[in-house]
Amino acid sequence: MTETPIPLATDFARAEIADWHTLVDKILKGGDFERRLVSRTLDGIAIKPLYPRTDRPAPFLPSRRNGFDGWDIRQIQAGTVPEHVNAAILEDLAGGATSVSLQFSCAGRHGLQGTVDALARSLDGVLLDVCPVALDAGEQAFSAAAALVAIWKHRGVAPEQRLGALNADPVGALARAGSLPYTVEDGLRFTRELLAETLELPHVTALNCNGHIYHQAGASEAEELAATLATLIAYLRTAETAGIEPEKAFSKIAVTLAVDADQLMGLAKLRAARRMLARVAEACGAKAAAADVQLAAETSMRMMSRRDPWVNVLRTTMATAVGAWGGADSITVYPFTWPLGQTDSFARRIARNTSIVLAEESGLGRVADPAAGSYAVEALTSDLATAAWTILQQIERDGGIVASLQSGALQNRIGETRTSRQKLIATGKLALTGTSAFPLLGKDGIEVLPWPPAGDTASARSALRIEPLSPMRDTQPFEALRDAADAHEVATGRRPRIFLACLGALVAHSARATWMKNFLAAGGIEGLQSSEITASQDAGRQFAESGAALACLCSSDTDYAELGEATIGVLKAAGAKAVFIAGRPKECAAALESAGAGGFIAAGDDMLTTLAELQRRIFAV
Repeated sequence: MTETPIPLATDFARAEIADWHTLVDKILKGGDFERRLVSRTLDGIAIKPLYPRTDRPAPFLPSRRNGFDGWDIRQIQAGTVPEHVNAAILEDLAGGATSVSLQFSCAGRHGLQGTVDALARSLDGVLLDVCPVALDAGEQAFSAAAALVAIWKHRGVAPEQRLGALNADPVGALARAGSLPYTVEDGLRFTRELLAETLELPHVTALNCNGHIYHQAGASEAEELAATLATLIAYLRTAETAGIEPEKAFSKIAVTLAVDADQLMGLAKLRAARRMLARVAEACGAKAAAADVQLAAETSMRMMSRRDPWVNVLRTTMATAVGAWGGADSITVYPFTWPLGQTDSFARRIARNTSIVLAEESGLGRVADPAAGSYAVEALTSDLATAAWTILQQIERDGGIVASLQSGALQNRIGETRTSRQKLIATGKLALTGTSAFPLLGKDGIEVLPWPPAGDTASARSALRIEPLSPMRDTQPFEALRDAADAHEVATGRRPRIFLACLGALVAHSARATWMKNFLAAGGIEGLQSSEITASQDAGRQFAESGAALACLCSSDTDYAELGEATIGVLKAAGAKAVFIAGRPKECAAALESAGAGGFIAAGDDMLTTLAELQRRIFAV
């Protein structure tokens, strides 16, 4: 042992980025580096395979959260019966939740009525000087806020003891519903009044810039950030007209962002939000006030699935970790059965325990900004902040967030991104585990009560009407195919099926047969796999026994060339209405088509179009 450090690296030559590129070029053998190893987000941001030391980290931006205290575990409640909501709240608080978020009935959404009576019954027994209450009331936010203030007063909760987030967001409510029950001018007037009323409430935020609304509609990370910051700027201007200085206004505004299972981009998004907030605050002459903005993270509803919802537990776990690493002050984890219907005690327990385990057992809340200094994360944060700032500037040139929504410019932009994302999903380039990749065919064991009817969209009427930003989950198109397959099974007593003729030995057909079985399952179609077919005549007998109407050959290109043409003939003679080929063999494709092949099904095809066509043919029999 010696007290003198031993420089172990001195025995090795210094590694340079040029040396790495030389080795990569050797492996690629002339292949295009950008196309093979660099991916790009929907914002056009490059995700490189290696980030060298030259990608210097940006200055550290501390979050409001104390690194050793973890984050606020905020549990969402969306029930309609106050007594049921109350029981769930008390159970969640006893189980480790540290605050509660209440969803209210509004345009297109179910929840509590925004009355004092409904809210008081829901909060019965809740210590309002200990438990923060967050409101999620859409266009009913101002009446819900008034109800909560009335309850605080009735229960004698002193102003300095009141805890909560009133979360008024008339701009977000307009974007979601397409209209408001009041004019935009009245909405901004209500906003100013609410800001003024909460200035003397040190632990209450009045407004919320909710980026999750744009995320749900299909926005990219940069678009979500830009819309969120544009909303914040609109509220700062509103505060200014009421004589409220930016230093005070920032502490009364919360920002909500969606976090999903994309670890790198989710982390970059939260960190970019902090950086952009600091820049806006600096432009307002209140640079230090940026740290006063509450940053709330919600696990993405866009990423959740109805089929095999157990996968949602994995998705929300990663999203919660992203929120923790990104320095979110509060994290709301949506229960894994949320897309299906009403959440029960078990689903809520899993949701809050996700935060508890990550905070207390994994210690994710013990380090502030743990990604600081990572060249990859810092580079992505900078690139994303730059991209979002460019979009923000365009929104401002359009006249601000409300004007951009009025003209439809923002909706059109998000719509184009949504279409691009759906194309990536349909072609399998963006895989949805449990839905488009490795789907579970059959029952998943989850039974829940359906959600009650949503609020009446027609009730949200004003002189201003815009194209609403319709929420959508990524898995919905596949779920529609699965629903159609289930309906067929109910009507006929048999699940849609396709016979998979596996030619040759297991080693030859296994890869394509397994891939084809998963591909079909994504559309609710059962792939009936044959035993090894070494003679084409065996295919006819096994096909007849399967009861299927369609067939698909699965094997290697070599076996397709040897057995494919004859097997197609045998299958058609046995009654197959169409015979498809798994994969796209180059050498014998023309011969297989001449023999009567109905088409080729391969990776990169539009899964939704192909599966819909296969269903159509099966249902027509």
